[in-house]
Amino acid sequence: MSGHSKWSTIKHKKGAADKKRGAIFTKLAKAVTVAAQNGGGDPDTNFTLRLAVDKARAANMPKDNIERAIQRGVGGDKSEALDDVVYEGYGPGGVAVMVEATTNNRNRTAGQVRAVFTKHGSSLGESGTVAWQFNRRGTIAVPAAGIDPDELVMAAIDAGALDVEPEDDYVTVYTEVADFQKVKQALEAAGYDTSEAELAMVPSVLMELDPGKQLQVLKFIEVLEDQDDVDQVWTNAEISDEVAEQYAES
Repeated sequence: MSGHSKWSTIKHKKGAADKKRGAIFTKLAKAVTVAAQNGGGDPDTNFTLRLAVDKARAANMPKDNIERAIQRGVGGDKSEALDDVVYEGYGPGGVAVMVEATTNNRNRTAGQVRAVFTKHGSSLGESGTVAWQFNRRGTIAVPAAGIDPDELVMAAIDAGALDVEPEDDYVTVYTEVADFQKVKQALEAAGYDTSEAELAMVPSVLMELDPGKQLQVLKFIEVLEDQDDVDQVWTNAEISDEVAEQYAES
């Protein structure tokens, strides 16, 4: 499994949401605000906003916080406008890395991201440096507990999914961007939990690393995601179950 996918599972096991709930709420609120800013404040007609709201609810963000974030987005205050930015480079062991951030100050965010790359012996590149190694995909991570994976696979494929990847804790459904909403809604209608859904940068080919480098990559991802403006980090690192378990317990 790719570094980001494995890292998402590790965060659940480490209980990061409990330790850093305030920071997580801040990032989720930013995502809601940007979605409302770009596509309007109605989740029924703005699918990106629907995804952001669903993710906020899944993290138990209070309803009032979500509503305030939507209002900030549709309020029209240009001084508070937020931008989505993407940084690309190479991380520990030479893995390809893409960093998605939301900011009201591009210079500040670029400086923070560059500092993390430098501290970890990595290099930040120009736009297009590694993007060619990834494909934009819809991903839906359905909790594996209490479901029949074979039935989910059939339901997902029938709905138009590209691929389905069963794991111990989740079954991940991959879609084309154009089919993402349709597949998500079909799985919801079939009774599956689709709250862990997002548009992701999925690597075309995974890069094998020794266990030591895998641990470095996971630490690198964690430090990057600890930055206030960083939303997601994508890599093409292949992380073994053994290394993931070791890191989750550290």
